[in-house]
Amino acid sequence: MTLIPTLRVANMRRSVEFYTQVLDFRCLDDDFGDPAHCVLKRKGRELHLSSHAGDGAFGQAVVVLERNVDRLFKSFVERGLRPPTGGVSPVEEGPVDQSWGTREFYVRDPDGHCLRFTRR
Repeated sequence: MTLIPTLRVANMRRSVEFYTQVLDFRCLDDDFGDPAHCVLKRKGRELHLSSHAGDGAFGQAVVVLERNVDRLFKSFVERGLRPPTGGVSPVEEGPVDQSWGTREFYVRDPDGHCLRFTRR
């Protein structure tokens, strides 16, 4: 079984730009009418974006398992990710070791969704 997260977005073009230019996803669609649905892919994994009213809520969390979160974080910063400094959560500023045994960092997209890049 494969589960594919679908995140609701307010502005498809803005969100696709963020996911493709900063987070290194590839967009498999090019029709961004309103409402719209977009399939993104990164390393063989899919993520769907939707501006349809019934598809999800703003501010969802998605865990993305990765082997090297430090290298990935560095590459996202090089691609334009601007993590907050002095924010409420250090995991939005860079990878940290969690007390439950993971190393992770969080990225918030333009609609407030939280992608948790995690190494177990």
